[in-house]
Amino acid sequence: MRRGTTSALIVAVAAALMAVATLDARARWFPVPVDEQRELYVADGRLLAHATLGFDAVAADVYWIRAVQHYGRDRRSLTYEGRYALLHPLIDVTTTLDPYFSVAYQFGAVFLAEPLPNGPGRLDLGLALLEKGLAVEPDRWQYAQYLGFLHYWHGTDRTAAARAFERAARIPGAPNWLQPLAVGMLVEGGERDAAVTMLREMTRSEDRWIRELAERKLAEIGAR
Repeated sequence: MRRGTTSALIVAVAAALMAVATLDARARWFPVPVDEQRELYVADGRLLAHATLGFDAVAADVYWIRAVQHYGRDRRSLTYEGRYALLHPLIDVTTTLDPYFSVAYQFGAVFLAEPLPNGPGRLDLGLALLEKGLAVEPDRWQYAQYLGFLHYWHGTDRTAAARAFERAARIPGAPNWLQPLAVGMLVEGGERDAAVTMLREMTRSEDRWIRELAERKLAEIGAR
């Protein structure tokens, strides 16, 4: 995989880790009381949307703050019973109240997929959350990129990561390094024929460096 495209993935990983570090710092300096109630209050986001009388975005902010607090507190807690139990419901309500809350989708997915003890280890829920966002905004390539990131970082299916990066690359406005990143994932996953097909498509790119990269990779894997 090209050094530049690998660096882009590293940047995405670093951003997620910085978010986790920020939560740790916040919990250290502004701790949430241990006896805070752990009730969800209203679990049905659609019902709550009707009850907020047009203040959906405000309610979404409240639920997102609660989700971040819940994650930060449980990440530092020594008690494992019920750990992260409300994380997915809180994020689900948040994104139901405000379907365009991009931060909740992207970082919520990272929190959900984080393995124990630093998270609930629910890669499936993280992926589903991003798909929920894509259903609302299919042109937001960042969600598809995060799908690939989660598959790469927390899963073992390099082909699934490649398909997610390819999906992101095909969305108008997506950066041109996503397609080479998808090729790298295909090669890692042993999908040589699929990688060759994508590389040959890349040789027709308008970007010179994409064409040169594709030609070089084709030569490396013996496709010509």
